Amino acid sequence: MSAENCEIAASAIVYPGTVLGEGCKILDNAVVGKQPSLGKKSTAKKEPLPPAVIGAGATISTGAIVFAGATIGPDAIVGDQACIRERVTLGTNTVVGRGSLVENDTTIGDRTRVQANAYITAYVTIEEDVFIAPCVHTTNDNFMGRTEKRLALMKGPTIRRRARVGGGSVLCPGVEIGEEAFVGAGAVVTKDVPPRTVVVGNPARKLRDVPAEELFENQ
Repeated sequence: MSAENCEIAASAIVYPGTVLGEGCKILDNAVVGKQPSLGKKSTAKKEPLPPAVIGAGATISTGAIVFAGATIGPDAIVGDQACIRERVTLGTNTVVGRGSLVENDTTIGDRTRVQANAYITAYVTIEEDVFIAPCVHTTNDNFMGRTEKRLALMKGPTIRRRARVGGGSVLCPGVEIGEEAFVGAGAVVTKDVPPRTVVVGNPARKLRDVPAEELFENQ
């Protein structure tokens, strides 16, 4: 568990076996390496989990929870009271904001920002340099817990590199948000969003192309 120059608050709980990278910080009342408690009908895998891995220079903030089997990349920040579930991978220099929940079997790429109180459901892929605004909700189950058929079809959204998802928007199961796409605040995305496209409304529809001056390559 031990690593050089780590800062671990006296009130933090770090479970045995957890791998701590050099210079990481585990702040007050944070919990790292917790095993999940799964319901009988949970769709999450029930196999034994490896230890949590906290990368060099990463920060697990006050009251945050990181489950066993999660990997937090170097210099990443898990905000106050955020929760990172099992088999989640956060990339280098990624930020998950205060009160956000990242469910199991999700991958979030380097330098992505997930703002406060976002809900990232299970089986989501978020690529590099993505911006997720506050209170975004992602979903993965069109049957909402009914019928066994759902088990083979359960899939969260895929958000491609450099996309931006506005505050309070809802992404439906399995949709793909294209590279450099822009989802307006409050949109309900029921279909794939093409790359470099601005969508708004409920259901989300194309408004225009992303202006050239807003593209990541022009910043």
